[in-house]
Amino acid sequence: MKLLITGGAGFIGSHVIKLFVLKYPNYKIYNLDALTYAGNLENLKAIETQANYSFIKGDINNEVFISKLFLKHDFDAVIHLAAESHVDRSIKDPLAFVKTNIIGTLNLLNAFKSCGENRLKNKIFYHISTDEVYGTLGETGLFTENTAYDPNSPYAASKASSDHFVRAFGETYGVPYIISNCSNNYGPNQFPEKLIPLFINNILEKKPLPVYGDGNYTRDWLFVKDHAKAIDVVLHKGKTGETYNIGGWNEWKNIDLVKLLCSKMDDKLHLKKGTSENLITYVKDRPGHDLRYAIDASKIKEALDWKPSVTFEEGLDETIHWYLNNEQWLKNVINKDYLSYYEKQYN
Repeated sequence: MKLLITGGAGFIGSHVIKLFVLKYPNYKIYNLDALTYAGNLENLKAIETQANYSFIKGDINNEVFISKLFLKHDFDAVIHLAAESHVDRSIKDPLAFVKTNIIGTLNLLNAFKSCGENRLKNKIFYHISTDEVYGTLGETGLFTENTAYDPNSPYAASKASSDHFVRAFGETYGVPYIISNCSNNYGPNQFPEKLIPLFINNILEKKPLPVYGDGNYTRDWLFVKDHAKAIDVVLHKGKTGETYNIGGWNEWKNIDLVKLLCSKMDDKLHLKKGTSENLITYVKDRPGHDLRYAIDASKIKEALDWKPSVTFEEGLDETIHWYLNNEQWLKNVINKDYLSYYEKQYN
């Protein structure tokens, strides 16, 4: 198989790349990444010299480049992970999310369908999306694959649009596709604008831990290595034209998660109990903040025999351990642009 993985130098993408390169030595795996602020080739040091791995620096927004790339390599499958994914950034600059998440996806779909109808039969376009396209839940209920789309942030709207385009290309042009919608990922190598690595770094730096609003927003958390395994299963066993929700069966209110993280950091750093929790600072709420996300992952369990392999505490322990043993990685990614953004975001 000639497999293109977009966004492979990012957080989720790098874990998918590492899994596939080592598990499938007979596949030829191409990593396409523009290396924007969240893309980091240090994430792939462990496999960068493998014979079945190639890195291609390029932007999915460049239509001509993408078209030539597909003509040159004639990929058998695409796992499309490249995306702008931070809600706060989408509120500041929604057009950037339109360009990458919608136009970029369209460029890939157009190039993919240009293979021709007869040669598409044994190919697959696998689009990775988010549970945020479904909007917000109340105190009860779960997102299923049949939940109506109701996005509330520019990020969620851009991903919802890309999902619709993937399905439209399937119906209109016969493009064979699969879509999966995942919950909040966490784990090693995550860029420190997301909650868990941000707070780990701030505790190390003795900086405030900025919690939006009252901290009672609820999310379902999925360990990134489990997500990579789910992507593997969906690619190889998933049914064309289907959607699979991938979740951790693991709901936490933000404030409860932060307090658990603080307690674990105190233990790991041999600090007096309550030291890290004293850094919690409540900040102005995000506009249009969704109250609760929760995924029903029954379909993927029953149809494809996938379920999370670790508990949240096990995954969190592994995550903390990785960051504490890779402080230089943190220092390398926290550059002047990041610090400027952080100051503007959290005042």
